[in-house]
Amino acid sequence: MAFILGSGSPRRLDLLAQLGVQPDAVRPPDIDEDPLKAELPRPYCARIAREKVAAVQADNDDVVLCADTTVALGRRILGKPADAGEAAAFLHALSGRRHRVITAVAVRRGDKIWERAVVSQVQVKRLSDLEINAYLATNDWQGKAGGYAIQGPAGAFIPWISGSFTSIVGLPLAETAGLLQAAGYPLYKETS
Repeated sequence: MAFILGSGSPRRLDLLAQLGVQPDAVRPPDIDEDPLKAELPRPYCARIAREKVAAVQADNDDVVLCADTTVALGRRILGKPADAGEAAAFLHALSGRRHRVITAVAVRRGDKIWERAVVSQVQVKRLSDLEINAYLATNDWQGKAGGYAIQGPAGAFIPWISGSFTSIVGLPLAETAGLLQAAGYPLYKETS
């Protein structure tokens, strides 16, 4: 049995390492991540994780893990910003407000899929133009849902969360461990 991570995210690799898990292979799937018309954030996130895990090539006994993280402001999905202008618009929209961060995890072994979505609440302090521009200059917003990463410089903008910090980063560890065990992955090995 091989363990395949279907993600190019270095953050997910780091989080799996906290569980003592090193993937045998990393195979980011290439799928269309555009939301469907009127699709709500949580169903969208779960659908993308399922589509990712289904798209990864693997042998029947291999365990494949994929995840998707989405920032939701009400019913609006804030994906990965295309450029600094869109990242600035996202940060202005999030400034002084609470939003949800949803991470859906899907694990596949053979033709069976185990999945879980974790929703956390995040409060962003009121941001000044100076703070937003300084953050944009770090380029830390690139490739990040909602245009920020809580584990980077934007952590200074987040006075309060409710939920799973690791889920906000990109992989909820407690839930991921449970899914891997459900799929028969030997997460905890006995030592002699």
